[in-house]
Amino acid sequence: MLFLTNALLAAGIDMSSCAAASSTASSTTTSSSGLFGSFGTLLLPLAMIVILIVVMIVPQRKRDKKVKEMLNALKPGDRVRTIGGIYGTISSVKDDVVVLTVGPDKVKLVFARGAISQVEETGVEYTMEEEVRD
Repeated sequence: MLFLTNALLAAGIDMSSCAAASSTASSTTTSSSGLFGSFGTLLLPLAMIVILIVVMIVPQRKRDKKVKEMLNALKPGDRVRTIGGIYGTISSVKDDVVVLTVGPDKVKLVFARGAISQVEETGVEYTMEEEVRD
């Protein structure tokens, strides 16, 4: 509090005028405690919670539902990308395990079903004919 007072004095603000303004403001707020006085104080936090739910939680649930549908629809032959960025073709699906065939050597990798990021429309696999350059 002392720091704030010193900062106000350094800025040239007189504390007596601030005290008078705050007492006037507090007298106007206490005189308006009618029917909506206590309800008004609860209205703002309730509105913030409703906005939070609408803006954040509902779209996230829609995305989660879409991802769950995509993971449940995986079938052999789908070309997919994992969360680690590995592209491959699904060779088998059992419960929570997906076996991917990757690259021109047809290497088989085992992933959890949740590690599949998305199903690709077109196949994106590296062929050994192209050379990788730094």
